[in-house]
Amino acid sequence: MKLKMLEISSMIGAFTSIGAAITLDRAGVVFGLVTGLTTCALNVFYMLRKDAREQRQAELAIREAEARLAALEVVAKSAPNSVRD
Repeated sequence: MKLKMLEISSMIGAFTSIGAAITLDRAGVVFGLVTGLTTCALNVFYMLRKDAREQRQAELAIREAEARLAALEVVAKSAPNSVRD
């Protein structure tokens, strides 16, 4: 599909009128909104990842503590002459 010169100039005129309708104030507001929404979305994404990471670390700490407690119980049972209160 070939565009005629009249169609091209009409498109250029349309884009120019849209660009003229957007003032610097409006562009600043739009840029601020986009920046704020992007920041919010990224913060939610990273907080979800942080929560998941902290949950995995807490589960690992619990498993390690249970393993240490089990090892201490085995040692306590195998040493009958140990001092107990």
